[in-house]
Amino acid sequence: MNIKLKLTVLSFLQFFVWGAWLITIGVYWFGSKHWSGEDFGKVFATLGIASIIMPALTGIIADRWINAEKLYGILHICYGITLLFLPNIVTPENFFYVMLVAMLFYMPTISLSNSIAYYILKNNNYDVVKVFPPIRVWGTIGFIVAMWITNLTGNKASGNQFYIAAAIAFALGIFAFTLPKCPPQNNIPKNASLSEKLGLNAFSLFKDYKMALFFLFSMFLGAALQLTNMYGDTFLSDFGKIPAYAESFIVTRSTIIMSISQISETLFILAIPFFLHKFGIKKVMLISMFAWVLRFGFFSFGAPAGFGLVLILLSNVVYGMAFDFFNISGSLFVETTTDYKIRSSVQGLFMMMTNGFGAIMGSLLSGYLITEYFTLANGDKMWHEIWLTFSGYALVIAILFAIMFKHKHNPELIEKVTH
Repeated sequence: MNIKLKLTVLSFLQFFVWGAWLITIGVYWFGSKHWSGEDFGKVFATLGIASIIMPALTGIIADRWINAEKLYGILHICYGITLLFLPNIVTPENFFYVMLVAMLFYMPTISLSNSIAYYILKNNNYDVVKVFPPIRVWGTIGFIVAMWITNLTGNKASGNQFYIAAAIAFALGIFAFTLPKCPPQNNIPKNASLSEKLGLNAFSLFKDYKMALFFLFSMFLGAALQLTNMYGDTFLSDFGKIPAYAESFIVTRSTIIMSISQISETLFILAIPFFLHKFGIKKVMLISMFAWVLRFGFFSFGAPAGFGLVLILLSNVVYGMAFDFFNISGSLFVETTTDYKIRSSVQGLFMMMTNGFGAIMGSLLSGYLITEYFTLANGDKMWHEIWLTFSGYALVIAILFAIMFKHKHNPELIEKVTH
């Protein structure tokens, strides 16, 4: 199996083991378990807690002590073992703790997979900016396939979704050991400072105004991503409470409708090299932020029929731009602006801000606000107002970013990542 094909398989399986349950867990939580919305916010906060602790830590370990591909394989096997316990849990409190352990194993593998791909491609003289996005597309396809399998097998409200993810996680963990070796790159000099010995060099980037702002806005955009993951499928499924829509495709195949978002991702990922070279990192990230405004705004007026159906479909289409233009571009921005010796650590730091602090902020605050202010006495959620509030949040972030983040486009900076 050639290098690019191996990395393609890696990307596909990486996101399959997440997509099998991430979008449908809300249906399982509210529809099957009938647990509370506030507790649901806490469960999604596990992604954030894990992303604060683990990506930076595993990045340091991969930079210094253990081959990245071996660490990656071990983490996926442990993730698969933990998932096996979830379907048998009977209380939201215990579910929270087991999910936290699962996320401690899984979340760092996202940034590690990027570091592994970048290292292997550059070590084999590939142009990363051109070659990586088409490989990363298969991660999105893996996420889509997992969503479809969960929905079409009738498991979107079943604990079987965790068994599906676990089985593939075991396969991915074993497969990782067949990858080319990715040895530690950051040898510790004899006169190294305590910070260097502990592998904390990456945190010094917070002293740089531009990088500090970049990480700050990464956190705010990470919050937006959690909102759509948490509530998108539940929002569509809730239309089933209206008799006229109960048997509509939007309701019965809500996960497939939501997968349009990931299909959109595959198109926008391929467009990233053009947009980065043409417009630069700031404009690309700004486009992403305004796409989040549209994502939530279209949902707020969406419905399973008529023009409302068009808006739901459009919301899923713009998601690809909203997600990719910040997350993938941000990862490449980190790769082009940091020292190669700490890149695994910095990728972990980027992950910590988006899926760490951002996820916690989005999960807990949205869970609290929806429960306290946007839930009716009978338990129904005020989806129109919820999505409008989220849209307003994204608009404020976009405006602040446009004003505060100063960055001059330099095409040569993008080219640096290939060397």
